[in-house]
Amino acid sequence: MEKSKHVRNRRGERSREEILDVASRIMADRGYAATSISDLCREAGLPKSAIYHHFESKAGLLTAVMARGAQGFFDGMRARHGSGPDGGTPRERIRWYLERTGEAFLEHREFLALLLILLMSNEAADAPDAEKVVTDVRAEGLAYMAHMVESSFAPEGPEIARAVADAIATFGISGFDGAFVALQADPARTMSAEMEILAEAMAALGESRAARLRH
Repeated sequence: MEKSKHVRNRRGERSREEILDVASRIMADRGYAATSISDLCREAGLPKSAIYHHFESKAGLLTAVMARGAQGFFDGMRARHGSGPDGGTPRERIRWYLERTGEAFLEHREFLALLLILLMSNEAADAPDAEKVVTDVRAEGLAYMAHMVESSFAPEGPEIARAVADAIATFGISGFDGAFVALQADPARTMSAEMEILAEAMAALGESRAARLRH
């Protein structure tokens, strides 16, 4: 009896993950509003009852897609960054961070594409829980960017490093958004090249701000 229950639970978990995989891919490609439950069922090869069983509604599915995507993305970034760069100038340190963050972006393209769609539209108006996830992701992203900048400028001392982070973290987030859109629009561009440009821009801004604060 226990073995049978365990098998059913494993099958249920597999079907849930399959639905999330399909929903992530289709919503990132078409957007949330243009993705129907019928589309998802057809692509996943599962009945509608499976989707409603696991997520209750299309809005519930979107919330789960965004929550799983956010966890995977931030976990991926933290794993790549580890304990942070070892030594180096602020310019070298911020380049180190951004190169690895760019790699994490490429590993989670579907999540980031859907995130930008939701940020630039009103598609998730019927899914307030998903909208909260989007808001939380942006807040966490900004906090993480501030952490990367502050760590990069740590050789300047904690007060200057914090002030630089406060000044340019939002610019950094905007730079990532622009780089990701550029990659979607022009496959010939590379994330590595985009991150090199962004690192140079952020380093120049940070160094300028740090120099003013020192005097």
